Amino acid sequence: MLVKTFSSAVYGIEATTISVEVNVSTGTKYYIVGLPDNAIKESLQRIESAILSIGCRMPRQKIVVNLAPADIRKEGSAYDLTIAIGILAASSQISDQKLADYIILGELSLDGSVQPVKGVLPIAIQAKQDGFKGIILPHINAAEAAVVNGIDAFGIEHLQQVVDFFNEKTPLIHTERDSAVDASTDFVTTELDFADVKGQQNIKRALEIAAAGGHNIILIGPPGAGKTMLAKRLPSILPALTFEESLETTKIHSVSGHLSQKESLMTTRPFLAPHHTISDIALVGGGSSPQPGEISLAHNGVLFLDELPEFKRSVLEVMRQPLESRSITISRARFTVDYPASFMLVAAMNPCPCGYYNHPDKECLCGSLAVQRYLSKISGPLLDRIDLHIEVTPVAFDELTDHGESEKSETIRQRVMQARTIQEQRFISEKLIHCNAQMSTQYVQKLCLLDESGKQLLKNAMERLNLSARAYDRILKVARTIADMDEESHILNRHLAEAIQFRNLDRETWIG
Repeated sequence: MLVKTFSSAVYGIEATTISVEVNVSTGTKYYIVGLPDNAIKESLQRIESAILSIGCRMPRQKIVVNLAPADIRKEGSAYDLTIAIGILAASSQISDQKLADYIILGELSLDGSVQPVKGVLPIAIQAKQDGFKGIILPHINAAEAAVVNGIDAFGIEHLQQVVDFFNEKTPLIHTERDSAVDASTDFVTTELDFADVKGQQNIKRALEIAAAGGHNIILIGPPGAGKTMLAKRLPSILPALTFEESLETTKIHSVSGHLSQKESLMTTRPFLAPHHTISDIALVGGGSSPQPGEISLAHNGVLFLDELPEFKRSVLEVMRQPLESRSITISRARFTVDYPASFMLVAAMNPCPCGYYNHPDKECLCGSLAVQRYLSKISGPLLDRIDLHIEVTPVAFDELTDHGESEKSETIRQRVMQARTIQEQRFISEKLIHCNAQMSTQYVQKLCLLDESGKQLLKNAMERLNLSARAYDRILKVARTIADMDEESHILNRHLAEAIQFRNLDRETWIG
C-alpha cells in the first residue's frame, strides 16, 4: 500500500515542503531514496524500536521510502516521525484520511518519545503558505510554531499520541499563541544602562548617533578607558524589534539551534561578542552542512568585536562584503544558501601594542613602526566601511568620583526612536531600507544634498584626510542622521562638521 505524508526541509532560513512517500509491498528489504544523509539512513533502527514500544508491528515486508523532491539533499533526524507515521499508515495500522492536512516532524527516541528539532519557525511559515491545516511537532517546539497565525501547532511528546490522533481515539490540542508576542515593547529591558557610565559624554554622543542611524562604529583607546563598558550598553538605546524583524531574527536562531526553549519569538535585539580566536567560517557561516555564522546571528542587532587587531586578518576581511550587501552567500557544490547579515558593527581596540599611544599621562613604549604595524592589521577597506571612528580617552578622577546622576538609557533611547521614526517615514516605500546606514548611493545623492559652503567643507576634509569615495558616502549618511536628530530637513554645516570629525582617526592622519 502506498501512502504520502509531509515534512519539511530548511535551506538557509527558508523551508521547502518535503513529500514522504511510503510503499509497503512484497519483499524483505528497507530502502530510503531521495538524497538522504546518514542520520536519515539510520532512522530505521529508531523507528522500528519506537513502533514496537507502542504495541504496533513493524512490517516484515519490502518498505520503500521516497523523499521528494528527489534532487534536494535531506538532512537530520526530523523525518523520523514522518516516516514512522507513513509506515504505520501504509501497513494499515492507522488511518490515512487526514495525513494530507498536516506537516509532521520530530526525532524519535527508542521508547517512542519525541525529541525537539531545529528550524521550526520557517517550517511553520512555509506550511501556512502551502495551505496545510496544522503542524504536528515536538511539544518543546510548539510555542515557536504557534507564533505563525493561520496554522495550528500541535505539540506532542510521544508517538502514541499521533497514532491515537489519526485513528480518531484522542484529539490533539493545539498550542495557543503566546500573548507576549503581541505585547508592546516600548522599552528594551536590560541590566546595563548608560547611567552607570561616568563622564565620556562625547562617546555617548557618538553611540547615540550610531544607534539613531544604524551606523558602524569603532572605539580606539587605552586599556580601562571604558570601551567595552560603553559598547555593551549600546543595545539599551536601540529601538525595539518590529514584529517582522523579530520573525526574521528568530528564524535565523531557530535554524542554527540557538533559540531558547523558553522563548517562542525573539523580542530583544541580539548582541554577539565572539572571541578573537574565532575562525572565518564560524564568523560568516558555512561548513559542509552550512549553518549561520555570528554575523547572521547578529542580524538586526549588534556584532561587537573587542580587541579588533587580535582577530586573524582573514577573519576580518571576510566581513567586507557582508558589511556592504548586508547578506552572506554560502556556496557549496550542490547548493547555495543566503543568510541575512544586517548588523551594526561595534569594534574596540587599543591604539598600539602597549595600549598607551596618545595617552595624556602614560608614556607609550612602542616605536612609531610598531604602532603602524599594529594598526595595519586593520585594512583600509575595512576601516572605510566603519562610519564613526572614536578616540576614547581615560576618565578623569573628578568625573569618576562624581555622584551626580548620569543620563539614563531610556532618555537617550527616546531621542534615538524619534530620529528612527523620521527615517522610517522617509523610507516607507522601501522594504530593505529602514535607517540611514542602509541607504544606497542613489538615496545618498537624493537625500544628502549640500549647499556650496558644505561642499567646500567636505572637499577640504577629504583632501586633508585623504579619504576614499566610500568614506565620502559614510560621512554624508552620518550627517543625515545628525540632521534627523535635530529634526532638520537639510544637512547644515554643523551637522557635516560633526560627521567629519568622526573620521579623524583614519590611520594616515592619526599616526601622522
